[in-house]
Amino acid sequence: MSSGEYLLCIMGMGLVTYIPRWLPLFYLTDKRLPFWLVEWLTFIPACILSALIFPSIIINPDTGTVDFMHPAFLAAVPTFLFALKTRSLGGTVIVGMSLYWLLQHFL
Repeated sequence: MSSGEYLLCIMGMGLVTYIPRWLPLFYLTDKRLPFWLVEWLTFIPACILSALIFPSIIINPDTGTVDFMHPAFLAAVPTFLFALKTRSLGGTVIVGMSLYWLLQHFL
């Protein structure tokens, strides 16, 4: 590839990234969204984070199969329950990391 083709490729990737972000912002700037839509949009970050994390929790990296006895899954369940009960981000991180470390070393 020549340097001109690289530049064209980078500009194309920039447009593909920029346009989907710009269009809703431009279109919805002066509009008021319905309450149900605003409420629904608040769930998007949690859904994306779950979709990114969940496969790494239930799939054993050594075998590539679903494994509910994998240390990551065994640490995630009590950590999730702790997070629901306390609503403490710092505590949840400490509990999750501690449980994962314990399970890695003793299982």
